[in-house]
Amino acid sequence: MVVDPLSLASRIASSGLDVQETRMRILSENLANSQSTGDTPGSDAYRRKTISFSWELDRAIGASSAKVSKIDYDSSEFAIEYDPGNPAADSKGMVKLPNVNVLIELADMREANRTYEANLQTVKQTRELVSMTIDLLRAQ
Repeated sequence: MVVDPLSLASRIASSGLDVQETRMRILSENLANSQSTGDTPGSDAYRRKTISFSWELDRAIGASSAKVSKIDYDSSEFAIEYDPGNPAADSKGMVKLPNVNVLIELADMREANRTYEANLQTVKQTRELVSMTIDLLRAQ
């Protein structure tokens, strides 16, 4: 089976777009919930989500493509703060805070955005090359 290299490049970059889109959604959820405590006394706060990727062989195109392999939760401990007026405060007035570090999430978001843009640029350039090839074939 012969696969067009331009089509192959576009498909691989498209898989990169898909995983980075999912990554940015997860990071956005983490950022949006970075201050979300529990609703009831002693309850857990928002737990940070994590995402893992893998490369899987796509037999249809004969190449590997990026896939989301797992969306999980960060098992690190919650920070605890004294806030007796909070509805999530336990009997001692302690509240569990989300295990989300905003600086880490923002750095990850920046990296995901740059990777998304790089994959998008690859798709655009591939389309441009295909268009140029068609124009050359028409000119003959």
